[in-house]
Amino acid sequence: MVSAGATARARARAELTREIKAEARRQLGRSGASELSLRAVARELGMVSSAVYRYFASRDELLTALIIDAYDAVGATAESAAGDEGDGVEARWLRTAGAIRSWAVEHPHDYALVYGSPVPGYEAPGDTVSAAMRVGVVALGIVADGVAAGEIWPGGGPPLPPALQPDLARLRDEVAPRVTDEVLARALYAWAQLFGMISLELFGHFHNVIDDYGAFFDHQMRRSAQVLVAGP
Repeated sequence: MVSAGATARARARAELTREIKAEARRQLGRSGASELSLRAVARELGMVSSAVYRYFASRDELLTALIIDAYDAVGATAESAAGDEGDGVEARWLRTAGAIRSWAVEHPHDYALVYGSPVPGYEAPGDTVSAAMRVGVVALGIVADGVAAGEIWPGGGPPLPPALQPDLARLRDEVAPRVTDEVLARALYAWAQLFGMISLELFGHFHNVIDDYGAFFDHQMRRSAQVLVAGP
């Protein structure tokens, strides 16, 4: 039986872990991931730095925790938005894409941490892989359901370079059985459109080009859905 004291300590540790990560996210917003510092986090929380190191042994360990949280958050957002296979490919894709964009707009620093430039000197460990895959698994699930329902045309498009075939075969074996190379290529095109559009918006590359980001995003996602379903 777990003692009351042990339970209280666990709750206190969990709460302080949340506070450390919350302050780290504030630092990301102020100065970016490359400037994240455990000492600065400790200072802002009124702690000695040695106390923070009992929770996160290094800056990289804290970064990893923030990255996993961000991937899990956008993954959960996509999972919730995707809905049931009976809704159809285009409706599910548009709903999921819109939800991902909304999350990114609401959490721009988390988005930049996982989909922006790599943090100098940081190499993500294997711990991040399963969280990173969540949102992609949702997208490929929509595609696989569309193929099974006959909504997605399996052919068309220019011939795929032989060099790509092993990559697509590996992707199919891991998460998209019975999806052809051509459909996987179109799914990756739609995927690149989705995150490319979000990144161009959040990183300011549409400034003085597009005024209504939301309308343009919705239009482009409809175009990418058409390519996904019917091919070029």
